[in-house]
Amino acid sequence: MDVLTHFSSIFRMGSKNSTWTAKQNKVFEDALANYDKDTPEWWQNLARAVGGKTVEEVKRHYQKLVEDIKHIETGKVPVPNYKYYGDTVN
Repeated sequence: MDVLTHFSSIFRMGSKNSTWTAKQNKVFEDALANYDKDTPEWWQNLARAVGGKTVEEVKRHYQKLVEDIKHIETGKVPVPNYKYYGDTVN
C-alpha cells in the first residue's frame, strides 16, 4: 500500500457510510489534544467537538488512528521520498 492510499483511508473511517472531511479530521485531532482522556465524557466531548458524528463513529475513527500510528512506528508505512530542489536542506 502506498503512503497516499494509506493516509487517504483516514478520511473513510467508520462505517461504510461514514466519511470524514479534512476539516472534521483536523477538529478531531484538535479535540484529542484539548480533552484529557481521563475525562468522564471523553467520547461524547470528542463527538460534540467534531459535530455530525456519533460516539461510535468517533471511537472507530480513534481506533483507526491508533492503528495507523502503530503501523507508522513499526515501519509498515514507507517514509515518502521527497525530492528537494535548489539548495540542500540542513
